[in-house]
Amino acid sequence: MNQSLKGITDIHIHVQPWDQLRPEVKEIVCRGRKDAVFIEGVIADPHLLISEMDRLGVQRVGLMNFASSVIGSGEEINDWTVNYIRGYESRLVAFGCPDLQNCRDIGRRIRDLADRGLRGLKIHPPHQGMAPNAYLEEPGHPLAVLYETAQHLKLPVAFHTGTSSFPGARSRLGHPMLIDDVAIDFPELTILLAHSGRPLWYDEAVFLARRHSHLYLDLSSIPARRIPEILPRLEMIADKVLYGSDWPGPGVPSLQECLTDFIELDIPLEVKTKILIENGNRLLGEPFI
Repeated sequence: MNQSLKGITDIHIHVQPWDQLRPEVKEIVCRGRKDAVFIEGVIADPHLLISEMDRLGVQRVGLMNFASSVIGSGEEINDWTVNYIRGYESRLVAFGCPDLQNCRDIGRRIRDLADRGLRGLKIHPPHQGMAPNAYLEEPGHPLAVLYETAQHLKLPVAFHTGTSSFPGARSRLGHPMLIDDVAIDFPELTILLAHSGRPLWYDEAVFLARRHSHLYLDLSSIPARRIPEILPRLEMIADKVLYGSDWPGPGVPSLQECLTDFIELDIPLEVKTKILIENGNRLLGEPFI
């Protein structure tokens, strides 16, 4: 790895117990993987993940978990995540989301999780069956409570944007423009558009990043070698983009391959530094190195 790139943040990975995934979801995730045994080890022991991060020069990662019947995870995923990071809070950044369909007090649940180490919230509209702006037509909607609580607690909210191939996912709900309302109505809420609208809505995601000062993009699940083609204005918005791998999502290679492919891109070192290090520090605070 490039020795000048120290303090890297991979803002978007997934680590959760296999038994919290529906069998068909686990089959899709594991299909063709060569690192399934390593993944199982990481799920059981966070120190294995830390060791791999140390080997790659990654200072911290964001664990993007959430309750969703499409995936199979319930409310317990949030407790598992904050327990998993215990003792590694400076390296493992816990994102989560209460069960929006069944949680009786969203605000209290978020405050409790934040007291236990939660650092951000993850909304997956195609997997949770809710448009990000569903609160517009329903006063007191759980999402409105979630956004208000996150804004008050200064917790960033990451949204899945783009399509999903998992059974039951409603991909139309992944359109980035639905989040324009959220950015307008909650102007102090830090927003992250995961996947930058992949694969259909890159232009819309870039538009939102340029429009809203508190809205960022992440590059997770976008094949690194295609980034200059897919996001030709990357240098123009380099202050608003964070690196993410989406490991071990379907079709996503190893943490090392994802990072190496990005570092080897023919783009200025200044741009790489912003995306890999500086913007993550702005979003999450300076890491303890």
